[in-house]
Amino acid sequence: MLVEQNEMFTAVAPNITPAGHVGDWSDAEFARAIREGIRPDGSVIGPPMPIVLYRGLSDDDVMSIVMYMRTVAPVESDLPESTYNIPLPPAWGPPVASVAHPEEGVTAEYGGYLAGPVAHCLECHTTFGEQGPMYETHLGAGGYEFHGPWGVSVAANITSGEDGIAAYSDEDLAKMITTGTRPDGSRMMPPMPYGHYANMTEEDVQAIILYLRSLPALPDPQ
Repeated sequence: MLVEQNEMFTAVAPNITPAGHVGDWSDAEFARAIREGIRPDGSVIGPPMPIVLYRGLSDDDVMSIVMYMRTVAPVESDLPESTYNIPLPPAWGPPVASVAHPEEGVTAEYGGYLAGPVAHCLECHTTFGEQGPMYETHLGAGGYEFHGPWGVSVAANITSGEDGIAAYSDEDLAKMITTGTRPDGSRMMPPMPYGHYANMTEEDVQAIILYLRSLPALPDPQ
C-alpha cells in the first residue's frame, strides 16, 4: 500500500505477513527492524515509520508484536520498493540493548509510554520541521497536514493549553480518541486510527489523557 508520496520519498508499506521477507527473519531480527529500523541485511528502514518512538518499546511489547505477526495469515503480494530522494542515516541511534516494561496504571508516566512508543500519537501531533517531528520544541503542537481520499486533515494541537485540549473534559477526549466524534457530534477525519484505539482499555485511555494534560501548553504553529 502507498503510505505517503512527496518530494522527499515514496513510501510503500511492505508485506509483513509470513509470506513477506519477514518470514525469513529471526525473532530478534524482526524486533530489531521494528525498534531500530535496521533490516537483517543492514539496510535502514526510512520514514514515515516512527522508529524514534518505537525505540522506546519494551522488550516484552516488541516481542509480543513479533509473536502476533507470526500468527497473521500469509498473503502473497508484489509490491514496489519504497524510494527516497533524501539520504537515510546509517542508523536511527545506537543499538537498543534492552528496554524495561513500564509500570502499568492510570498515571501520566504510563500514558506517555502509550502515547509515544505504543500508539505514537506524538508522531502525528508534533509539528514537523525539515528533519521530521520537532519533539524538543513543538511536542504535541500539531499542524501537520495529511492528504488522502478524504481530503486534507490537519493534526490537532494536543498540548494542555487553550489552543490544545484545555476546553475538553476527560469524557470528551476519551470519546474523541476512541470513536473520532467531537463533543458537538461532528465526525473527525482520518488518518487517526479510531477503530484500533477503540480496543484500548478504559484505564489506558485515562492514562493517555493524564499524560496529555501534562504536556506544556503550546500555541498552534504558524
